[in-house]
Amino acid sequence: MALSYPARLSLAQLPTPLQLMQRASAEWGQGSRLWVKRDDLTGSVLSGNKLRKLEFVVAQARADGCDTLITCGGIQSNHCRATALVAAQLGMRCHLVLRGQPTDAPDGNLLLDYLAGAEISFYPLRQYQRELPDLLKQWSDHYAKQGHRAHVIPTGASDGLGIWGYIAAAEELSEDMDAAGIDRALWLTATGSGGTQAGLTLGAALHDAPAEVWGVAVCDDAAYFDQKARADIQDWEHQFQQSPPADLEIRTLENYVAPGYGRAHAEVFDTIARLARLEGLVLDPTYTGKAFHGLTRELAAGRFEEFEDIVFVHTGGVFGMFPQRQQFNFAGEQI
Repeated sequence: MALSYPARLSLAQLPTPLQLMQRASAEWGQGSRLWVKRDDLTGSVLSGNKLRKLEFVVAQARADGCDTLITCGGIQSNHCRATALVAAQLGMRCHLVLRGQPTDAPDGNLLLDYLAGAEISFYPLRQYQRELPDLLKQWSDHYAKQGHRAHVIPTGASDGLGIWGYIAAAEELSEDMDAAGIDRALWLTATGSGGTQAGLTLGAALHDAPAEVWGVAVCDDAAYFDQKARADIQDWEHQFQQSPPADLEIRTLENYVAPGYGRAHAEVFDTIARLARLEGLVLDPTYTGKAFHGLTRELAAGRFEEFEDIVFVHTGGVFGMFPQRQQFNFAGEQI
């Protein structure tokens, strides 16, 4: 289907590779071929799925005459790190509204936020949850009084504008499948703010891709992501006057959230280490590690056996692994 894409900046290194994981397939595939879409390679420190969304979001911000980007997330937010670095690259200001208080020296994504020169405000969890819209408006008004114009980006850049990033990625992935001789596939991604899942689901339908899209929840449950993805798609429909297919189905695995957002069981850390040794592919415990571990468990249980080819969309996040380094166990010793 021919789509009319909105304005877009060229920020990511695209297209990202689609790679067959031969040893991982032998280990976990249960007869299916496991592939990885390397969206962890959209850049260097500017890596991961958020960059695809920011290509559209920041293009709109600049078209509106904004010189400041304000966004929000957890202390180890991949999206906040990407936004801070994009702002630095483009000569824009960046203000991050972060959930929680750092307890140690800056590490992982937070260290990169500081290196990029972002202004950072920390808020306790309950205040953040209760007052986030007001906090974002407060800082937007603050910059307006200083003569600046701010663009406020929602969590994960997941809204009707941001999902264009993965509508476009679905088109790219369809072309990857044609080149690899894949007739039909399962596309699986971690889902946290919901925009990547919404964009892939909508994009697969709009581009008539021979694929079934599943998200693996890293927080909340399937009902939440059904509502969130549909809200993003409705926002897309309203903003851009384009119609999604009426029978669009949001599919989410919800059994791999525990013990909560940003935390993972020992089995997830073991899976991360095992995959790194098999394929030289590094995941993180907040998003991709949970999603890939969930895929291995579902395959072992006999799910998805109708798919000869399964594409794991690697959404990045490696920097969030370092603050949790002590959770890895090598030779019986934590590091």
